[in-house]
Amino acid sequence: MKETADIGLIGLAVMGRNLVLNMNDKGFSVAVYNRTTSKVDEFIDDEAKGRATILPAHTIEEFMALLKRPRKVMLMVKAGEVVDQFIESLLPFLEAGDIIIDGGNSHFPDTSRRTAYLAEKGILFVGTGVSGGEEGARNGPSLMPGGNPEAWPFIKPIFQAIAARTDSGEPCCDWVGPAGAGHFVKMVHNGIEYGDMQLIAEAYHLMKSHVGLDAGGMKAAFDGWMRGDLNGYLVEIASDILGFNDDDGSPLLEKILDTAGQKGTGKWTAVEALDMGVPVTLIGEAVFARCLSALKDERVRASAILGEGEPVPFKGNVAGFIADLGEALLASKLVSYAQGYMLMREAAREFGWDLNYGGIAMMWRGGCIIRSVFLDKIKAAFDRNPGLENLLLDDWFSKTELHSQTAWRKIVSAGVNAGIPLPAMGSALSFFDGYRTARLPANMLQALRDYFGAHTYERTDRPRGEFFHTNWTGEGGNVSAGIYTV
Repeated sequence: MKETADIGLIGLAVMGRNLVLNMNDKGFSVAVYNRTTSKVDEFIDDEAKGRATILPAHTIEEFMALLKRPRKVMLMVKAGEVVDQFIESLLPFLEAGDIIIDGGNSHFPDTSRRTAYLAEKGILFVGTGVSGGEEGARNGPSLMPGGNPEAWPFIKPIFQAIAARTDSGEPCCDWVGPAGAGHFVKMVHNGIEYGDMQLIAEAYHLMKSHVGLDAGGMKAAFDGWMRGDLNGYLVEIASDILGFNDDDGSPLLEKILDTAGQKGTGKWTAVEALDMGVPVTLIGEAVFARCLSALKDERVRASAILGEGEPVPFKGNVAGFIADLGEALLASKLVSYAQGYMLMREAAREFGWDLNYGGIAMMWRGGCIIRSVFLDKIKAAFDRNPGLENLLLDDWFSKTELHSQTAWRKIVSAGVNAGIPLPAMGSALSFFDGYRTARLPANMLQALRDYFGAHTYERTDRPRGEFFHTNWTGEGGNVSAGIYTV
């Protein structure tokens, strides 16, 4: 069998199919295989009909024989054990220098493990984040590849050809870093996505339940925000959703049950933040908000016992409130991105990765779910200062937050007074206030820890690194429990 395919793809669900068509549109020949082989025939007879350079295979051996060397195999299969199973099924047909690419939502430690495992066998492994959903896969996704850097020159022409483009024509794809770096960045992207969606949901809740706007009024608010710094994909589709009516002419949104699902990547972001000691509070609250939404039946019972709070009639100016809400939404979003970048910076330090933070913003500028205009501001921030400690310390970010904080506080206060939960928006404001506070009440926390557990403390009148214990009761003795960890 003649080796004619530039790349092979395994897994012909919607994402896989659309990536194949995207690659083929860009001039690449693609071999395709699916474990349920009937899907191969369905694809060839349907979407790929008449495309002579999409080559079907019905066995792994036949599939591998179609690939040019070094052979490049992209897996678009369910994350976890299935990826490992396919790797083992491919190994007998691979040779040194061949490349396996995992395009699923794999957990980054798995990608690091697979990169090391296959390197021992001379096989190059890449774990790449793919964002943009079905539309992005077909027309241009955001791609975040990482793993064995020796693979990048071979896959770069394909990946950058199929990726989305910024307004200036740059591909939304570049090499992220070694081991699990690509999937780590995709994980953070998904965590920020959780936060963005929760913030949008909270804005909708305030407008609907506090201000009393109908779907048309709320759609108009989102349309207005699209004309400024909030311009982005999720804000755009929120407007579309609010303008979509069911068959009876009523807004479909109000008929959707208020229980949100999740696939785990937001949780991974929150867990990694806890493990690394990074205060990614907004994303954590967004994950917990979905968990709370899942308690639908219990919440209904609780509302009958606890009540839903006394309605607070809205007496203000609607246009002014919408303007303030837009400011609060933007300020909260900036905190979410700042926290995500804090987590990436800590991961880079812990794992020895050299991440291009401005480049990551450009990868997210088009094609992906969190694409928005202010990602250009992140790129500009790191262009000005590659060693920027935190996005909130950049001039544009700091000025925007300080300008928005009055409106931000009004909105959070309005939610509190109206009994409307704002877990993401409220936690973002608390983080902002905590981050800019030179002296937090953690001295009380440490005194409490030392009192009951002899956990020691540092003193403001002594050099950092010296630790002390006090016998607070006169009965506890002077033996400390050891040095505390910040």
